Amino acid sequence: MVKQFTNVPIPQGWDQIKDELEKYNEMMREAENSSTKGKKKNEYLWPIYRINHLRSRFIYTKYYLDKEISRDLYEYCLDHGYADKDLIAKWKKQGYEYLCCINCISTSNTNYGTTCICRVPRDQLQDDGEDIECVNCGCNGCST
Repeated sequence: MVKQFTNVPIPQGWDQIKDELEKYNEMMREAENSSTKGKKKNEYLWPIYRINHLRSRFIYTKYYLDKEISRDLYEYCLDHGYADKDLIAKWKKQGYEYLCCINCISTSNTNYGTTCICRVPRDQLQDDGEDIECVNCGCNGCST
C-alpha cells in the first residue's frame, strides 16, 4: 500500500487519476495476499511486477503521451510510490520503450552478466514453437 503524506498538499488534477490508482492498489493488495500454493519460487512475484508495470505505464501515458496531468501531479505520483521512477526513466530511452521490469535489464543478477531472454527480439530467437517466459517477471517479450 502506498503511504499517504498529510503534510504535502495534493496537486490539482488528482481527482482525474485517483480512481484508477485506487483500482491498481486494490489489485496489488489482492496479488500480495494471493495463495502461493502450486507456484514455483520465481512465479510468486509475477503478478506484482505486472501490476507495477500497469500502474507505472498509466502514469507515464497520462503525463508523456496524453499530457493530461501536470508536472506537479506527475512528480507527486513518483515521490509517493504510485509509479516506478526507474522504469519510467528507462521507457524514455530508445530501445526500452516496452520494458517490463528493471530486473530484466539488470546484469548483476545473472550468472554470465547478460540481460533477460525477454529482451531478445523475437526474430532473433530460434522458432521451436515454445513460448518463452521471462524468469524474473513472466513477460513473453518486451523488446522493440
